[in-house]
Amino acid sequence: MDTHLLLYGGLALSGGILLTLYLALIFWSPPPIITHDSEKKYRSYMSKKPLALTPLADSSTVDLTVVVPAYNETERLPIMMSSTIAHLTSLKSRTFEILVVDDGSTDGTSDTALKLAAKYSKSNIRVVTLEKNIGKGGAVRHGMLYSSGERLLMADADDASRIEDLEALWKTLDTLAPNKGAGVVVGSRAHLVKSEAVVKRSFLRNILMYGLHTILRIVGVGHIRDTQCGFKLFSRAAARQIFPAQHLPTWIFDVELLLLAKQLRIPVAEVPIEWHEVAGSKLNVMTASLQMLRDLLIVRANHLLGRWKAVPVKEKAD
Repeated sequence: MDTHLLLYGGLALSGGILLTLYLALIFWSPPPIITHDSEKKYRSYMSKKPLALTPLADSSTVDLTVVVPAYNETERLPIMMSSTIAHLTSLKSRTFEILVVDDGSTDGTSDTALKLAAKYSKSNIRVVTLEKNIGKGGAVRHGMLYSSGERLLMADADDASRIEDLEALWKTLDTLAPNKGAGVVVGSRAHLVKSEAVVKRSFLRNILMYGLHTILRIVGVGHIRDTQCGFKLFSRAAARQIFPAQHLPTWIFDVELLLLAKQLRIPVAEVPIEWHEVAGSKLNVMTASLQMLRDLLIVRANHLLGRWKAVPVKEKAD
């Protein structure tokens, strides 16, 4: 057989495989996250009609925004809100708002959040209801893009993390990103790996955790020991660059955020926090494992090929 024919055949086959992989990447990549007009407004105890949210591009109006993604959280949200309000109101010198992002719940989570807003009427609690469920990552992204705080805390509705540990993250961010610079501080449970809280978790959850850590080293964020803790603090300058470039709406979105921070050369620090398992998780371990692997490959491939990339934002003087 002619050598040139074999060479051309091999090149054609390789080209076909690469084209197939690229088309598969396009097919499996999530579509752009669409923000509906109704989702740009919030409800609160202070106003009977929906009010416009503050875009992230605007200047901050409070010191802190706590973004709480919530999907069917009528049972767990009141507990989290109680501890959060108690701590934040004890800090007289810090202004804050709490932004509950209802991710298309079917159990009346928004109504529960509004009742809590009435209960804690002296605190600024805002409730946004997404028109449909898009995933935790999408809910967090939406909350961050419409936060008023100079610093933005991502906190889960299950109250698994202690709100008091915010102070350790806050102090670290003071050092990491002074003068309103860009920085991210990640709450970490890595020091609890051999603790009773983690040992008592299901076998499958622990297998998932160790498998995730291995894959993270491959995709480029192995320097962060705990990427998945739902307790992260962002400066406004960092959030302005990271969240507009976020594509993943699924639960593995934290990894994309850290990859974006690395790409943008935004400093990231990890701070140990206390944490405990809370019943009522919506995560299906087996389904999540397959989705995790797919999404990590998708985000890494899109970044390597330049389909997804973040553009540094030059901060304007306030």
